[in-house]
Amino acid sequence: MSPSYDVIVIGLGGMGSAAAHHLSARGARVLGLEKFGPVHNRGSSHGGSRVTRQSYFEDPAYVPLLLRAYELYEDLERATGREIAVLCGGVMVGRPDSRTVAGSLRSALQWDLPHEMLDAGEIRRRFPTLNPDDDEVALYEKKAGLLRPENTVAAHLQLATRQGAELHFEEAMLRWEPYRDGVRVHTAENTYTAGQLVICPGAWAPQLLTDVGVPFTVERQIMYWFQPKGGTARFVPGHHPIYVWEDAAGVQVYGFPAIDGPGRGAKVAFFRKGRVTSPETIDRTVHPHEIRAMADHMSRCIPDLPGTFLKAATCMYTNTPDEHFVIARHPAHPESVTVACGFSGHGFKFVPVVGEILADLALTGTTAHPIGLFDPARPDPRLRSGDGTSTAAASA
Repeated sequence: MSPSYDVIVIGLGGMGSAAAHHLSARGARVLGLEKFGPVHNRGSSHGGSRVTRQSYFEDPAYVPLLLRAYELYEDLERATGREIAVLCGGVMVGRPDSRTVAGSLRSALQWDLPHEMLDAGEIRRRFPTLNPDDDEVALYEKKAGLLRPENTVAAHLQLATRQGAELHFEEAMLRWEPYRDGVRVHTAENTYTAGQLVICPGAWAPQLLTDVGVPFTVERQIMYWFQPKGGTARFVPGHHPIYVWEDAAGVQVYGFPAIDGPGRGAKVAFFRKGRVTSPETIDRTVHPHEIRAMADHMSRCIPDLPGTFLKAATCMYTNTPDEHFVIARHPAHPESVTVACGFSGHGFKFVPVVGEILADLALTGTTAHPIGLFDPARPDPRLRSGDGTSTAAASA
């Protein structure tokens, strides 16, 4: 049996890599186990860009965590020299009473976040690539932008290794069990013991965390890249913002500036509108009818964007029924196990602060960060349904 560790981290994607960094930075003896290679594309932490924003339409309770995450983005860039955050500005577009606009405004007002409200004419004037309907408005946030997911994971792994963490790739956990005053973890290669276990399973949550009490649903999502008509010059940061855009039917899309140079295009995707899958059965092929549906939708609001289809890639959301996260001590093993899962398609922007929270919970059993919303025992009746049906999946 290998030597004992203070903490074993299962999964070294976005959340797990951040946990390994923050734990090792505090002097903990850390073992990280990842079933794939470093910075892989088999889960949810890939695709070149992720939206970040502070005026959070999902719930104002997320805002303090976002403010801390922004500080940690800067720390990560300074420590590694990698590009992590590009704060190019962003618009949340829709009818004034849409969730995207009204929810964003609610958070901005509650937390006194800098923002502007733009009518349709002002949106067109400020951002000529966008073509809103006359009855649509936008909340503009200067501090919104994008994150580089692969760079973020690589940076956290780099720091964790530098700080003495032992990271094993291509080594999947087979099972774990309570052992003495901690846990014992089995892989095909070895058996390890530790005082604490942190599980960051991503889309494998339905398999690994059946006893948490939350029904998780994995949803296949697609990211698309199009070369705009006339090229990318009008779609670069400073001219074309990140956006979340909700239409009259409640369908949301999100997208980015062209950030990777001429010929690489601009990325766009539906926010939701996926289909239920699993990591083993996900269809990695993007079909012509899916590309047409994305292009048709975008042609109405950004007419020059779906000029030429370049490529597409799949990823996965792991949804909870209320689309809020699960970050907590394991309800069945609160003395030795911490879990972070169910990020429901909007978790990556929180990666560095989630790593900080997981280090708090594993090493002290508590955290000063406000995470009550993420308790698996929260009193939402949908969490107690047990039927495995997610609100997001049901709307697909």
